Amino acid sequence: MAEVDAAAAAAVGAQAVQLIDGEGEFAGESAERFMTAAGVAGCGLSYAVVAIMGPQSSGKSTLLNLLFGTNFREMDAFRGRSQTTKGIWMARCVGVEPCTVVMDLEGTDGRERGEDDTAFEKQSSLFALAISDIVLINMWCHDIGREQAANKPLLKTVFQVMMRLFSPRKTTLLFVIRDKTRTPLEHLEPVLREDIQKVEVTALPSFEEKEEQFREQVQQLRQRFANSIAPGGLAGDRRGVVPASGFLFSSQQIWKIIRENKDLDLPAHKVMVATVRCDEIANERFGCLTSDAEWLDLENDVQAGSVLGFGKKLGSIVEVHMEEYDKEAVYFDEAVRKAKRQLLESRILNLVQPAFQKNLSHLRTKALEKFKTGLDQSLESGKGFAASVRETTESSLSEFNQGCADSVIKQADWDYSKILEKVRRDIEDHALSVRESKLTELTNHAKEKLRKALVEPVESLFDAAGQTTWASIESLYKRETQAILPEVFKALSGFEMGSEFSEEMVSKLRDYGQSIVENKAKEEASKILMHMKERFTVVFSHDKDSMPRTWTGKEDVRAIAKEARSAALKLLSVLAVIRWDDKPDRIENILISTLLDGSVASMSSSASSGDPLASTSWEEVHPKHTLITPAQCKSVWKQFQSETEFTITQAVSTQQAHRRGNGRLPPPWALVAMAVLGFDEIMMLLRNPIYVFLLFVGYLLVRALAVQLDIGREFQNGMVPGILSVSAKLLPTLQNLLNKVATDQQHPPQQQGQQHRPPAAEAPEAQQPPPPLLLSPKSSMSELRRLHTPPSPVRRSVSSPSHSSPPSPKASPRKVAEDQKPRRAPDNESSSAYSIV
Repeated sequence: MAEVDAAAAAAVGAQAVQLIDGEGEFAGESAERFMTAAGVAGCGLSYAVVAIMGPQSSGKSTLLNLLFGTNFREMDAFRGRSQTTKGIWMARCVGVEPCTVVMDLEGTDGRERGEDDTAFEKQSSLFALAISDIVLINMWCHDIGREQAANKPLLKTVFQVMMRLFSPRKTTLLFVIRDKTRTPLEHLEPVLREDIQKVEVTALPSFEEKEEQFREQVQQLRQRFANSIAPGGLAGDRRGVVPASGFLFSSQQIWKIIRENKDLDLPAHKVMVATVRCDEIANERFGCLTSDAEWLDLENDVQAGSVLGFGKKLGSIVEVHMEEYDKEAVYFDEAVRKAKRQLLESRILNLVQPAFQKNLSHLRTKALEKFKTGLDQSLESGKGFAASVRETTESSLSEFNQGCADSVIKQADWDYSKILEKVRRDIEDHALSVRESKLTELTNHAKEKLRKALVEPVESLFDAAGQTTWASIESLYKRETQAILPEVFKALSGFEMGSEFSEEMVSKLRDYGQSIVENKAKEEASKILMHMKERFTVVFSHDKDSMPRTWTGKEDVRAIAKEARSAALKLLSVLAVIRWDDKPDRIENILISTLLDGSVASMSSSASSGDPLASTSWEEVHPKHTLITPAQCKSVWKQFQSETEFTITQAVSTQQAHRRGNGRLPPPWALVAMAVLGFDEIMMLLRNPIYVFLLFVGYLLVRALAVQLDIGREFQNGMVPGILSVSAKLLPTLQNLLNKVATDQQHPPQQQGQQHRPPAAEAPEAQQPPPPLLLSPKSSMSELRRLHTPPSPVRRSVSSPSHSSPPSPKASPRKVAEDQKPRRAPDNESSSAYSIV
């Protein structure tokens, strides 16, 4: 049964199957079916491969059919000599053990392939040598000794490539000499062995003339293929043989390597001639183009700027030179001519492409400049930013696309999408830059407007700080911020940025407004001691009607000082923290109860027991909203007390001086004695009114002289220096008074009314400012009396207008503090004042 199956498989395998077609494509599916049906795939390593090669129509297929019992297609001699086998065919030998696969190769030097047959015949020959154990080389006897007819160059090239591509393997070459002549075989064999070592040679008679003899010798040759793979057999070297199941895959891979090898792809003679000549023509045309005057002018023009009609001009130049190439190369091989034309065209395009890119670069710059100009003009006309960008972008890109299309030539498929994308990116970058600039300008304008609306009012509110200061500041902040928003929303609508961006910008403006208030609060808090002293001075030195206070001795200095300090302490509580909410706090109560009602000195001595100011933070107040910590408030209050004590001492000293100045009248008993003893003189004056008038005039004169000479000040440094000083000034002062009286008498009453105001009307405007409360430490009691003594009418009449107007009740506390420089009273006159402090 097994013998029957083997015979059936051999019969099927005898049918020839094409392994590689005439185009060089490997027929894998049909070959795989053959390997399975013929039973080759299961032979393991017990198989042999025999191939035959030789000239076309040399009887290769006939020899294989007779030798191995195969069914290869044979040439019909009666129809003429032509190509019968195309590509490579394979079949299994019948009756030969081990399993032998025979391959019939396409004949060499065929008329059908002509001069282009060298590549395939080298590839097929190399393939046969690479996979076969035995290669039959079929050749005519009369071709032995010839170079080309004996296929010597072919075999030499194939052997060299095989040694380089594949691992060395000994393949048996069996030269079958057809139609042997009278020359003995022993004389033919050395010629064939000259260049090839592993060679077997056999000779066969002519098949047409001696068919019977030919068949007998073929049967003898067949016997040599029996047990060909055994040691010493015809197959020879079996190293590197793959199993039969992998033979097909190995063959396919070897054929792929051979097809990709370029050493076997040698051109035919006419191809070589066409290659050389077309190269020369292409080089000539390229050289002509590089020296073409029209091209050189176009290249120079495009360096200076964009050229109108660039593509049309350049395309015409390229077309002229390509047509010249076509005219000269028209008679050479078409494939070579076209290939060289493509190379020439590629070289020309590489030469002119930089000019094309340069022209696009100019168009890119021009498009960007057009966008910039158009955007500025559109924005100046009042159009929205987003709409302006869209319209200007569309116009600029349209012009750029038109310029690019005008620059492209028909010979090249140049793509300008990348530079178009760059233009888009340039436009987007510039639009983004302008947008950021406009938004920054809008934001800065809104911030500046908000800053102007907040800074001065906030500063004014801090100057008049009170319980409602922070509420007023918050109301001001909300009002001014809300007033700016409509303008901001209107400006943002043109940008079409969306509601999220608008809300973000409004949030930033609100934060900026809060930062203005907070920075101003920090600035004022850093000058808290100065503000407290100003507030103390205003309250202490002015009455409820904001009029300067005159210390006559009737005022309660202790109560006034406490009221002034309380006002300063309230200012400290206002500037201690930032209050953006309406939540009440106990800061003012803590400061008043701890600093004003209690004693700081006593607190410092007992700081260990529950001091609410012994901390760096306030209760229920975030640290970032703290401007002055409790500990800092305590330190500021101590310094404030020490710097305002002298002001209180001055007030007490002024009261004492005023009392002494008004207490110089004689005692009552002296007045009674003077009335009794001087009764006659008094009656004499009453009887003679002239004496009364003269006495009154004398009193006025003496009073005027005393005021002008400032008697109290002159005698401040002692009796003798005072007398000397008054004596020196007496006569000039008297002359000045007389001259003044004489001048007043020379003007008529009408002119006097026009040039000088009456004393009654002049008094309110000419009233001197109140004496300053603060004196220098070296001031004496006479200085205190002089400063706090009400000025006389005569003194007011001659005083300068610049010093005659009283300070405004709304004058800034800072001005009052600057006008009142602190002075200190002598220790012996201010001892009682310190008791109040």
